[in-house]
Amino acid sequence: MKVAVEGCCHGELDKIYESIQFLEKKDNVKVDLLLCCGDFQAVRNEADMNCMAVPLKYRHMQTFYKYYSGEKKASVLTIFIGGNHEASNHLQELPYGGWVAPNIYYLGYAGVVKYRGVRIGGLSGIFKSHDYRKGHFEYPPYNQQTVRSAYHVRNIEVFKLKQLKQHMDIFLSHDWPRGIYHYGNKKQLLKMKAFFRPEVEANTLGSPAATELLQHLKPSYWFAAHLHVKFAALMQHPVVEIEHDPNASDQLEYDSEWLAILKATNELINVTPKNWNMPENNSLYTKWDYSVSEEDIAELLEEQGHDLQIPNNFSPTVPVYDPANPQKSRESVHLINPQTTEFCATFGLSDLNAKVKQMEDEGLIDEEDDIDGAENPEEPSDYTTDTSGLSSSINPDEITLEDDVDDNGELSTHSVEPSPDHPFTDSSTNLSDVRDLPDSMIVSSDETQDSANEELDRSGDSSMTEGEGKSTLTKAVKRNSNEHENGSSGIKLIRRRNQNIYRTQLDENEDNE
Repeated sequence: MKVAVEGCCHGELDKIYESIQFLEKKDNVKVDLLLCCGDFQAVRNEADMNCMAVPLKYRHMQTFYKYYSGEKKASVLTIFIGGNHEASNHLQELPYGGWVAPNIYYLGYAGVVKYRGVRIGGLSGIFKSHDYRKGHFEYPPYNQQTVRSAYHVRNIEVFKLKQLKQHMDIFLSHDWPRGIYHYGNKKQLLKMKAFFRPEVEANTLGSPAATELLQHLKPSYWFAAHLHVKFAALMQHPVVEIEHDPNASDQLEYDSEWLAILKATNELINVTPKNWNMPENNSLYTKWDYSVSEEDIAELLEEQGHDLQIPNNFSPTVPVYDPANPQKSRESVHLINPQTTEFCATFGLSDLNAKVKQMEDEGLIDEEDDIDGAENPEEPSDYTTDTSGLSSSINPDEITLEDDVDDNGELSTHSVEPSPDHPFTDSSTNLSDVRDLPDSMIVSSDETQDSANEELDRSGDSSMTEGEGKSTLTKAVKRNSNEHENGSSGIKLIRRRNQNIYRTQLDENEDNE
């Protein structure tokens, strides 16, 4: 099975599918599946566009709406996760995942599905420590805080994914796992992106939550995006060939273990902005292990008649954008998606949006409760390179706002000193202890990767689309080098370079974010 992998899509679906078709014709191959690692931007209309945490002058409709309306259909089955530049109100309708358009499937806040016997999991959003332990309490219309916190990773999603025991073939995240740069050609990475050096040396670049999942799940492949640079911990190809079960269904299917875990953890759902710790084996909880047994999985399969095919039940929930009749005053509203209603009814789960809407209607959610998020100057704006939640470097390939300040009017420069003996750990979060990678994993060092990556550089960029998204293809490997390189960089406010999809006449009157 041939799999195409895209980094940050930014709504450019026409160009992505055209690139795939060009590749198929050029190389005489058939792409079976497209995986997208976030910043998908499933924007249906003007209201969705207003729910993206980007500067006004970069809010463009792009081409997703054509696929939502049925004007076009994705030429290849597409599975994606959310990033930090999304129409959050749209994706919020599908917390457990679902179709955003025919043949385009969103994995939800976290999710696992199967396609042709290949197990694919994902975690949406980016890591921010100050929101990590909160519930999914946000709802449209968002305020200046919730429009950002809506796409921040929550501990319950990581906790649920850590209950998985069965092998994972492919996993998607938007953030890089923190510390992954130690497992590939770090020297070459810093040559391409010198401004990463302070965070790489301090080990604050990337998500500690993603690292914890990487070391727990140990998937065959891990793909990430967000940093707009090509980097491989072991190998890299423009199209990945994955072994699949030729006898398996060619329809997208739910994963039985994941469904059983969702049922087991349903009681842990939190839809408030209050901090919420996941159960641990620390004498405070009577139950902390929510993994499921073979009997639990068998019972679920029996209940479903051994049919886990994902129904093609997409239906539009909002009016679609009409280029001939723009509706700039259109506002977002809090919707209950019938796909989520059907999913929850089928598997006996709680609809997060229904619970939030009930609390909203009863006045039980107070926006002032989110004040602790506003007190953390970790995310002054979006379209910055603050990929890790504790990051301070600036990426010239990312857009920052001219008034790139936090709520107190100051630039964000928060950083954390790592433990030299545990480069993957992060002292600012309440993540569980990180496990050592098994000795059976392949050992890699900067030196052994140099020649291979230089050859890759000569052969050209492996990304299939120009400009925006560069995917990261990762196989977990064990570090055998403790080298640290010296260097520093200052904080600058820099506009993105060479980004065709954002090439626009800058209107200084719109610099009001």
